[in-house]
Amino acid sequence: MKILIGEDELQSRIDQLAEQITRDYKGLQPVIICVLKGAVIFVADLVRRLDFDLEMDFMAVSSYGMTTDSSGVVRILKDLDMDIRDRHVLIVEDIIDSGLTLTYLLKNLNSRGPASVEICALLDKPDRRKAALPCRYLGFSIPDKFVIGYGLDHAEKGRNLPYIGLMEDEA
Repeated sequence: MKILIGEDELQSRIDQLAEQITRDYKGLQPVIICVLKGAVIFVADLVRRLDFDLEMDFMAVSSYGMTTDSSGVVRILKDLDMDIRDRHVLIVEDIIDSGLTLTYLLKNLNSRGPASVEICALLDKPDRRKAALPCRYLGFSIPDKFVIGYGLDHAEKGRNLPYIGLMEDEA
């Protein structure tokens, strides 16, 4: 496996994102929504660095299944447990690929009447974009290669790697 983004580089960038998010959300007590499963490691590291009161909730959505290409069909597998009306919401996502999943999620969450909804994504593949997205907090832009590690998987494998790596056939 070829390492695309090493552990130290990941952690350094998360420090920077946390500083920016802390400046923007201090005093607002936002709801941090982790998009399962891929973002769970990222969100755990991120929220421990945030210096304000917050609440967390989780959503599970699916657009990949067992393949490496997004199907474009989004299914909510687990919805929020809390009401986000009049709340500031920060969606934490592992990767923006086509943008179709997050576009669906933004529309769905905005229909619930939040005060604001922003996106924080660890990774972005701009060459794959099919939908324009307002991503306020971005970790890294990466090439159009299939990556695993740090929460991202292929057929549920590779999530526990402490770095972002290229799949063998992508290296």
